[in-house]
Amino acid sequence: MLTPTQEKWLVHLSNKDKIKIIPFDPSAKEKFRKVRKRIQSALGNAIKVEHRGATKLGISGQDEIDIYIPVPPDRFDLLLESLKEIFGAPKSLYPLERARFVTDEEGKHIDVFLINKNSIGWIGGVRFEKYLKSHPKTLNAYQKLKEEGIGLNTREYYRRKIEFINNILAKLPDKIH
Repeated sequence: MLTPTQEKWLVHLSNKDKIKIIPFDPSAKEKFRKVRKRIQSALGNAIKVEHRGATKLGISGQDEIDIYIPVPPDRFDLLLESLKEIFGAPKSLYPLERARFVTDEEGKHIDVFLINKNSIGWIGGVRFEKYLKSHPKTLNAYQKLKEEGIGLNTREYYRRKIEFINNILAKLPDKIH
């Protein structure tokens, strides 16, 4: 089941574009390091820059690297402006919640997210990835879900993915361990 906010977000996704999934790319770790260095060179080493998503988990994915910069809400706008200087205008922006920038490293698509570290999306994502890391069977099921998404339209792919994530999160206690 999806929340009303998730349903609203899905509507903006394409129901025509088709999903492509590729096997894990072992070069992703080094490419992440290069982009992290670029970000921290501009923003300072105190800024937390995290590798997330399929390439961090070592599973099949959409041939991209997800990078997150979790920040407190009072620093969001300042860092948003700094990231615009590095990556240009964000491709999507949810004020004081999340901004997505796009870049590449050696031809690899990179999504860089500035995210409010107090947001439900960030906290849920951290909890989900921690769960996957400690539950290999669920990680394998998640990879299978992604691989079965080949050829689905973007909206349907993300609907299935969000439902999977929500089902896992619903089983977890409220606290992050």
